[in-house]
Amino acid sequence: MERTTKDRILDEALVMFAEHGYKGTNLRDLAARLELSKSALYKHYESKEDIWNALLDKMEAYYAQRFGSMDNLPPTPDSWEAFQQMMMGMIRFTVHDPQIILTRKLLTIEQFHDARVCKLATKHFLEGTANIYAKVFEGMMEKGLLKKSDPAMLAFSFTPPISALIHLCDREPDRHDEAFERMEAFVQHFIAIHAVK
Repeated sequence: MERTTKDRILDEALVMFAEHGYKGTNLRDLAARLELSKSALYKHYESKEDIWNALLDKMEAYYAQRFGSMDNLPPTPDSWEAFQQMMMGMIRFTVHDPQIILTRKLLTIEQFHDARVCKLATKHFLEGTANIYAKVFEGMMEKGLLKKSDPAMLAFSFTPPISALIHLCDREPDRHDEAFERMEAFVQHFIAIHAVK
């Protein structure tokens, strides 16, 4: 499917905002990178803020569709092997998808400058992800796979170590393999502690 000019603008804006931040990105440079005139850019978006908000909407929808959200929960695994496969698949997507990498970088650098980005960072780096896993863990408890406990607290203890290792992959790409080994070991450790024997 061919990308529209609006899509191209948002894709390039994501790259530039992730590289330079909101304040460090100007529309003249964005138009030049797209080989458009500034007036052509304004035919599609009224302002830099309009591009910014459209981009945040697109990023949120992209993540929800491909990773999950409270409205698009992943299926509850039927076994611990299925849980491990699902987990590592979600981690691989999060670490390797180019748009998610740029989104994470943008959220990291802009979370202290923009209230909406601050909320999105909290959602994607902690609370939203923990809420998704709380629902998964609740389903696994109902299936008798997971020891009965508070699924929200369990998810809250499960997500931060993985999130920290994902951020390690962003900061130090040469430690990618080490981070993945630690994530796999952490998932296996979690299973060893919390699985119904």
